[in-house]
Amino acid sequence: MKELLGWDELRLFLAVARSEGLAGAARRTGVSAPTLGRRVTQLERRLDRKLFDRKQTGYALTADGHALYRQVVEMESASAAVEQWRDRNARRIVRISAGSWTSRFLARHIAELWRPDEPIGVDLDTAHARVDIGHRQADIGIRNRAPDEARLAGRRLQDVAHCVYRGRASGGDDLPWIRVTGDAAVTPSARWVSAFDAGSVLACSDARIVVDLLRAGAGKAVLPCFVGDAEPELLRIGGPVPELRGEQWLALNDQARREPAVRTVIDRLVALLREHRALFEGERPQPG
Repeated sequence: MKELLGWDELRLFLAVARSEGLAGAARRTGVSAPTLGRRVTQLERRLDRKLFDRKQTGYALTADGHALYRQVVEMESASAAVEQWRDRNARRIVRISAGSWTSRFLARHIAELWRPDEPIGVDLDTAHARVDIGHRQADIGIRNRAPDEARLAGRRLQDVAHCVYRGRASGGDDLPWIRVTGDAAVTPSARWVSAFDAGSVLACSDARIVVDLLRAGAGKAVLPCFVGDAEPELLRIGGPVPELRGEQWLALNDQARREPAVRTVIDRLVALLREHRALFEGERPQPG
């Protein structure tokens, strides 16, 4: 069986052909001129064809050399396409773990976190339970308290305020409570509503559906201010609930946060959240 030609030796042949000599090809490739001369001679022996006429003025392609040159140029184009494909698919995926409301906020501002023309991907991992960032279940976590696990670094951002909201179409404040049930009921706001009004007749297991119920005028519910104040169809009932004011922290895998892609996303994430500090802290209510 004939031994297949390797791309490396054909790449050197291409450099010599384009440079019309060894000196220029050496500058192109970083391979010494004597080594290039030997590699070209070895290639001619393997092919049993003369590829260059050696002249005092340089190397000139023979008829066989021109035929091979055309084939190798096509191979070079295919190789470049493969490299571009590999680069596009070699993105570092940065996983951000957050609750449903924060994940929704990040999704609405994804252009400030991610750009399609760079080798970074973003995975928004919506989780009600705490994920193990120390063991790389996520690179970045957005939490309501400082991380206390090993191998994690913490960064405090801002406070998060909560208010009671109703839909503009509801016509008044005397409305039934809307509760969140299931896995989403672990949040302080969900527990507060359950303790305040255990007899709610409206409930849903997906916190995001609460907004739709409020828009429909079906009841009242507690929302983070960065959610409720951003919805033009909702109105506050009273001011922020003091006992529901919480903190916002980044929990970072101590090793992953030093990687360039993760560092880039962290910096963009911090800039985005701090840009909207007033919204998160309940200082930007909509007019009634």
